Amino acid sequence: MDKKQGFRQELYPPIEPYRTGMLSLDAVHTMYWEQSGNPNGVPVVFLHGGPGAGSAPGHRRFFDPAHYNIVVYDQRGAGRSTPLGELRDNTTPLLIDDIERLRLHLGIENWLVFGGSWGSTLALAYGEAHPQRCLGFILRGIFLCRKSEIDWFLYGLRNIFPEAWQAFTALIPEGERGDLLTSYHQRLVDVDPAVHMPAARAWSRYEGSCSTLLPSADTVAYFSSDGVALGLARMEAHYFMHDIFLPQNALLDNVGCLRDKPAVIVQGRYDAVCPAVSAYDLHCAWPEAEYIVVPAAGHAAWEPGICAELVAACERFKSLSVN
Repeated sequence: MDKKQGFRQELYPPIEPYRTGMLSLDAVHTMYWEQSGNPNGVPVVFLHGGPGAGSAPGHRRFFDPAHYNIVVYDQRGAGRSTPLGELRDNTTPLLIDDIERLRLHLGIENWLVFGGSWGSTLALAYGEAHPQRCLGFILRGIFLCRKSEIDWFLYGLRNIFPEAWQAFTALIPEGERGDLLTSYHQRLVDVDPAVHMPAARAWSRYEGSCSTLLPSADTVAYFSSDGVALGLARMEAHYFMHDIFLPQNALLDNVGCLRDKPAVIVQGRYDAVCPAVSAYDLHCAWPEAEYIVVPAAGHAAWEPGICAELVAACERFKSLSVN
């Protein structure tokens, strides 16, 4: 792929899906999915962040609707999938199986995989389980869910965003703050909304407050909304408590099976939520992947520099063959 060709900075105009559905996954979970763009185009699957954040209409806009058959869905327990925030039967291996089930349900042979933040985690996990189904990868804000990354999110962010961290920890009694993950998890899994919703809002608002290079009231408001907050906070705590249900360092250890796939890694230099060291470590393990550091950007996909690089990567991937 020639980086100088097909560069487009702006998002594509809003579009509506041409097909939507609810796919039953098991006795507990049902998955929302949608397709937009060109029904005969190159398939691309969008993996949202979190875990638990859900997808949004704007996620369709990274892709040229004349070229791509755009598949967007909500992972189990997130967004429009039901039940929202459900932790039963919710593990990374099951999320991988869900992607395959959706692919088969839609009659897609293979597809381009696009994921940011937790979406990059799931993209790697899925690709390593099913490399033959992946045309390539566009990954942003890399999160490998190592203990160092979880500890950074819970404690290290205080060094950059002390005000947001103070608000995050204010909900937890001082004697419990040595183990914020367990303390939050206990509250987030409580059946009483009077207990779990304040914890969900505090956790999600904290993440939203730290996600952009410059303050963004819109980002914080989105993260603070009840639907996003419950799915995001409960699911993140659940997955962090269980080391994302994968062996330690599994994503880097197994990336070798993807090294013949075209890939782009887009990383904000000042990404505080998922610091650049994870993207750099992934690039070192996967040197064939194009590694792009956006100089003036944080974590969010909507930051101008990151957004432009993601759209441009989708343009360059138009040269992919589905065969």
